[in-house]
Amino acid sequence: MDPAVARVLLESSIKIAVFFFVVLTLVAYMTLVERRVSAFIQDRLGPNRVGPFGLLQPLADGIKFLFKEEITPPHVYRPVYLLAPVLIFVPALVTFSVIPIGPAIELFGQKISLQIADVDSGVLVILAFASMGVYGIALAGWSSNNKYSLMGGLRSSAQLFSYELAMGLSIVGVLMPAGSLRLEDIVRHQMEHGWNVLWQLPGFLVFMTAAFAETNRLPFDLPEAETELVAGYHTEYSGMRFSMFYMAEYANMITASALATTLYFGGYHVPGLHLLGLSEPAAALVQVLAFGLKVGFFLFVYVWVRWTPPRFRFDQLMNLGWKALLPIGVLHILWVSFLVLKGWV
Repeated sequence: MDPAVARVLLESSIKIAVFFFVVLTLVAYMTLVERRVSAFIQDRLGPNRVGPFGLLQPLADGIKFLFKEEITPPHVYRPVYLLAPVLIFVPALVTFSVIPIGPAIELFGQKISLQIADVDSGVLVILAFASMGVYGIALAGWSSNNKYSLMGGLRSSAQLFSYELAMGLSIVGVLMPAGSLRLEDIVRHQMEHGWNVLWQLPGFLVFMTAAFAETNRLPFDLPEAETELVAGYHTEYSGMRFSMFYMAEYANMITASALATTLYFGGYHVPGLHLLGLSEPAAALVQVLAFGLKVGFFLFVYVWVRWTPPRFRFDQLMNLGWKALLPIGVLHILWVSFLVLKGWV
């Protein structure tokens, strides 16, 4: 094998292993964060028995799911029933691959990009993979041959179709001044002109609202509303298949938080970092940590919002998407077009 090709394959394999390990670890510990933050909000303790401060609770949960009995109801359509969790979980992991978490660094004489795939159409890749999750949810609801599951799948399809449009319009406002679909170019543009959230606040609010709906989080968790649909599209699932739905939800939350950071909060950019006179590796480390802190803030907001407002009715959910977010998204594009035309961004 050509040495250059071997080096690229080795570099890509290492980055994939590291990125997926980090994401899966975050997924595991987000379950602990969710329970601890909700306990704090409700003035109780939360899990604190397994390990110091409950830090080994995610490990205990994982072992429990591994040894839990897998029950396949006799009335399901088995091939699609088994495939659906994979169709949800895999896109949730793959989507993160095009997001840059830091600047390119020089290591062992080679320039290494801190993202798995630096593609020119990064935003389209994210939107494409993010939209694939709805297929898994819809197929899970249909193949379960359960009325509650089917209703959850139908709700999810309608919800994601509605909010994908608003999210797309909010992202168009980011792409116009950057003039590129490449996420690294979007970060570079914000380094030169300031973070997009400063002058695209309506677009950011539309994006975050749509992101909550896309990840089926409260107050938009109508596809799995326990009080109405038992557990919605994953009512008939158990064991590891059941856990894959939750892992996909948290993975999608991490990706949405990372995307919000990249599109509106400068990605890994730290204002004034060059004034500190740090070496290139030290500066890169600070930027990666800054990216992690920004993502962590959005993840906290996800958990905070879940335990604060009540759930919407489904008609209110659809009205918000079509009658509020969509018009705001269109007006946002007109606003950004005006700014670009005037040369202010």
